[in-house]
Amino acid sequence: MQELSKSQKARIAIRTFKILADSMTLQGSYKPSGRIGEKLAEALKQLSPEIYGSMSDNRVVELQGLQYVFDRMPKGIEKCTRITLTAQEDFHDTSFAKIIPLKRRRVSYAVSEKEYCFVITTGKSEIYDILTHITFLNIEAWKIYRQVCSRSEGVSTEWTELERIVAIEESLVGEELEQAIWNLSIILGRTYKETREAYEHLEKNRQEHNTNSSLFTIIYGVGKRVIEEQSSKKNELVVYFTPSLHEMIDHQTHAALWAEALKASLCRLHLEERPIHVISANMHSMRNLLYGPGALADCGEAVPDDVYAMVRAMRGQEKKILEYATKHGFTYQTDGSGSTIDINIIDLSQLDQQHLHPSLKMNSHFLTENQPVLIVIDYAFGTQAFDIMDELLNPDSRQGVNKSLDIKSISIMGKAGVLPGKKGDIMLATAHVMEGTADNYIVDNDLSAADFDDTVTVYIGPMVTVLGTSLQNRDVLERFHSSAWRAVGLEMEGGHYQRAISGAIIQGHIPAKMKTRYAYYASDNPLLSGQTLASGPMGDEGIVPTYMISKVILEKIANL
Repeated sequence: MQELSKSQKARIAIRTFKILADSMTLQGSYKPSGRIGEKLAEALKQLSPEIYGSMSDNRVVELQGLQYVFDRMPKGIEKCTRITLTAQEDFHDTSFAKIIPLKRRRVSYAVSEKEYCFVITTGKSEIYDILTHITFLNIEAWKIYRQVCSRSEGVSTEWTELERIVAIEESLVGEELEQAIWNLSIILGRTYKETREAYEHLEKNRQEHNTNSSLFTIIYGVGKRVIEEQSSKKNELVVYFTPSLHEMIDHQTHAALWAEALKASLCRLHLEERPIHVISANMHSMRNLLYGPGALADCGEAVPDDVYAMVRAMRGQEKKILEYATKHGFTYQTDGSGSTIDINIIDLSQLDQQHLHPSLKMNSHFLTENQPVLIVIDYAFGTQAFDIMDELLNPDSRQGVNKSLDIKSISIMGKAGVLPGKKGDIMLATAHVMEGTADNYIVDNDLSAADFDDTVTVYIGPMVTVLGTSLQNRDVLERFHSSAWRAVGLEMEGGHYQRAISGAIIQGHIPAKMKTRYAYYASDNPLLSGQTLASGPMGDEGIVPTYMISKVILEKIANL
C-alpha cells in the first residue's frame, strides 16, 4: 500500500475532526477525556495546527497556543467542568454573568463557577472553533497532570507551591514573582524567559481588560480539573449540545433577523430604492476616510497630506468623527439580532465634498447624480458569511410586493493568512477553494494590482477558504501553495460570501454583471515561524494595507 503524504494525513485529520464535531451535536454530549474526546485529540495531534505550536510534544506545555486560546475564550473557562453550547437562551432576567473574550465576539454566560453556557449565533464555524480550543486545553491539561502527578508520593513540590501562590490574592512582585515564575516554568517544561513572556502577556490583558485570569490561575485550574477527574468520574468535564442548537444550524435564524433589521433601517432612512454598494470590512476605515478630514477640520486641526498620517492623527478622536459623520449621511446600527455584526449605513450624496482628503479621488458629479449608498457590514465568522449575505440578497416584501435591493457591487475586505509573503502584504482573489469539499468558485475580481501603489506587495491568485484558523496545518497549506492550485492565502469567509452571491445570481436577485471585489491584507503567514496569529497582532503594520484597500474600494464605487 502506498504511504500517504503528510498533507494527505493532515487532510484526513481535518475531515475526521469535522465529522466527529458534527456527530457530537447530534449525540448531545461528550467528554473531552472520554473515548470520543480522545479521538478528537488524536485528530488534532495528527493535524498539528501551526497555531498550537508544540502541542504534540508531551514534554512541554504550549504557551503561545494557550495565550491565543485565552484571548478568545471567556475568563474562568479553565475551572469549568460543564460546558453547554446552545442556540437560544434568554439570560437577560437572570443573575448569570455575561462574558465576552478579548479577541472574539463570542457570548457566554457563567451559570456557576464551574458551568458556562455558550450561545451560538454564528453557525458551524463557531462550534468548530470552540471544540478545537476545548480539545487543545484538554491535551495541555493532561501534560500538566502527568508532570505534577508522576511521583509515587503524590503531587510534586512545584504543584504544592503553585497552589500556595494561587491562594494569595495580592499580586506578586520582585523576587517572590521571579521565584513563582521559575517554579511554574518547571511544571510547564519551559524556560524562565518563555514563562515570563506568557505571564506578562496574560497579565497585561488581565489588568487592562479583565478578560482572563493570571497564568498561575490558568495553569492551576487546567491541571486541577484533571487531578480531580482522577479522584472521581463525577468531576469529569462534559460538553453538552442542546436540541435547539441542532435545529438552528443551517437555518439562518439570526441572519434573517439581522437582514430584516437592516432593510427596515434603509426604509426608515428612505434609502431602499437607491443604488446599494455592500462592503464587508471593519467599522472604522471607510468611515474615517470619508469623514476624518472634515472632523479634524471642525476641531481646528490640520489635515495631514499623507492619508496614513491622517489616520494616525485621528487616534482617540472617534467620538468627534462620529458626531461629524452623523451630520453628513452616516448611520451606525448596532446589531440586536445576536449575529454580532454591526452596520454602517453611509449616504454618499450627503458627503461634504469640500472636506474630503485630497488623495481620495471621488467623482462629485457621479455622487450627486446617482446618490449611491454604502452598507458597510462588520466581519462575519466563517460559515456565517453565507447566512447573512444570502438573507441580505433575498427579496423582501414591501407593500405586498417582493422586491430586491438594487445592489450595484459587493466588496469584501478581509484579514487573511498569506502563503508566499509576510504580514502587511495584500492578496487579490481570483477564486475561492473550499477546504474539505469539492466546492470551488471563480471570482471575476474588479480589483487588480495596478489599483495599488508599489509600497505594498500584492499577490494575485486563489484563496483557500478554511474551516477555521485553529485547524491549519503547514503541509496542507504548503500543498495548496506549491501545487497547481497556486493559492496565495487562506481565509474563512470569502468562499461562503461567493456561494451566496452565486446563488443570488442564479435566482435572479442580482445581475450576473454586478461588480465583485475581494482584497485581503495579510495578518499572518502560517508557514513562517514567528508570523502565525499566535505570535501577536499586527499593530501599526495593519494601517497601510487596511486603509489602502479601503481607499481603492471607495474610489471604485465613486468613479463608475
